[in-house]
Amino acid sequence: VQLQASGGGLVQAGGSLRLSCAASGRAFSNYAVGWFRQAPGQERDFVAAVNWDGDNTYYADSVQGRFTISRDNAENTVLLQMNGLKPEDTAVYYCAAILGSTSPLPYEYDYWGQGTLVTVSS
Repeated sequence: VQLQASGGGLVQAGGSLRLSCAASGRAFSNYAVGWFRQAPGQERDFVAAVNWDGDNTYYADSVQGRFTISRDNAENTVLLQMNGLKPEDTAVYYCAAILGSTSPLPYEYDYWGQGTLVTVSS
């Protein structure tokens, strides 16, 4: 599975962005997908994840109620809608795929996209 994240950019606090993770390769629907983010000098943190069919979603406490993850297996795409952005959301955002169940642990994921930069100005 190859992943490509896109949709990052510069936005003012309170604004919105929608990140997209496009997947190629076979059996994408067998994989759960997670979004992670990494700020400069920080560890890579869990943001959100969705299971293989989109019925179950999981969020970090810091984004609960502001971010929404969804997937379209027919289009091999996972979206992360980010509303109410805050300066502390500034980071490089990565999508990743894991065979089987979701996980908040980056090291458990099998495939990673290249990352897309989100910058939120105050």
